[in-house]
Amino acid sequence: MTTPYERIGGEAAVRAFTRRFYDLMDSLPEAAACRALHPPSLVSAEQKLFEYLTGWLGGPPLFTDKYGHPMLRRRHLHVAIGPAEIEGWLVCFRQAWAETVDDVEVSAAVCPQIERLALHMHNLPQAIGPA
Repeated sequence: MTTPYERIGGEAAVRAFTRRFYDLMDSLPEAAACRALHPPSLVSAEQKLFEYLTGWLGGPPLFTDKYGHPMLRRRHLHVAIGPAEIEGWLVCFRQAWAETVDDVEVSAAVCPQIERLALHMHNLPQAIGPA
């Protein structure tokens, strides 16, 4: 059985995606809130996303071999992630994915899961409406 990693083009495809993702994060106004959570250099973040997605898509388990279980929400609790940060991240993901991945079936499987994962990262208290 072919993995999504293999179907989209393996290491080169994931690398192209992560490069484009972080280029967009650095340039899209819609990503400003998410970008502000990162250090000035995105090199380390790009590498970690590359390692994570490689394994998540069915390639070599680079991230888990290096860092252990992802526990993504826990790893991000030190930064405030709300709707603006999530939407900025998703804008970058959607655009980079659309530009670098042309397998419609893989996209149909991956994108909804990524959206759920991004929403799961929300860690700010919920706003309470007027009493």
